[in-house]
Amino acid sequence: MSARKTLSVVIIAKNEAELLPDCLASVSWADEVIVLDSGSQDNSVELASLLGAKVFVDTDWQGFGKQRQKAQHYATQQYVLMLDADERVTTELQREIESVLTSANDDVVYSINRRNLFLGRFMRHSGWYPDRVNRLYANQRYHYNDDLVHESLETNGAKIVTLHGELLHLTCRDLHTFQRKQLQYAQQWAKQRQQAGKQCRYLSIFSHTLAAFCKTWLLRAGFLDGRQGLLLAVVNAQYTFNKYTMLWASQHDQREK
Repeated sequence: MSARKTLSVVIIAKNEAELLPDCLASVSWADEVIVLDSGSQDNSVELASLLGAKVFVDTDWQGFGKQRQKAQHYATQQYVLMLDADERVTTELQREIESVLTSANDDVVYSINRRNLFLGRFMRHSGWYPDRVNRLYANQRYHYNDDLVHESLETNGAKIVTLHGELLHLTCRDLHTFQRKQLQYAQQWAKQRQQAGKQCRYLSIFSHTLAAFCKTWLLRAGFLDGRQGLLLAVVNAQYTFNKYTMLWASQHDQREK
């Protein structure tokens, strides 16, 4: 019987003092917890260190993908579980990960289902569940891509195995904070698309916006999530509108110059 693989939990954070205690408590069983802070103005750094994490600071922000790469660089254990500060590992998921580590296959990337919170409700539809994310993997074999936003793990054709335990994601605890993050994501998305030479026509702004609403509300059965489902469909449409409008505006400014 092979020995149990060791695990590093890796977290990137900025101004997450409110969320870090519960996140770190949910992974206190790991062999190592790494927190890479990108320049918090609150006491995130001191708090994470006090709670037992190995804390590093890197304020040279180059996007989410690069920051996850940097954070993983500090991990010294055989396997990595990549988390955000607003995520919590359930007891069921902990048991399953512990079981996986006793017989882990480095050729496999393990996917986890997230339950996403939106305005007091863990969504069951709307495209938010099951929200599968590839988060558990061999440290030396897999890394994140360079995307500024909506980064993903480069699985290199590995077999994907979905775990049954769930990851709780406090996506939207209050609308103001969520909207602010969505605006930042939209800005970085537009910047990334512009750098890749992508174009956006004026009418495309509205077609994409309408499609985003219909996709969330109808195709992904957002209507089954009640009031929150309708609000999420509107928020997703708004986010899409912001993305494409920012891309169009950037192109327009370039032409004017």
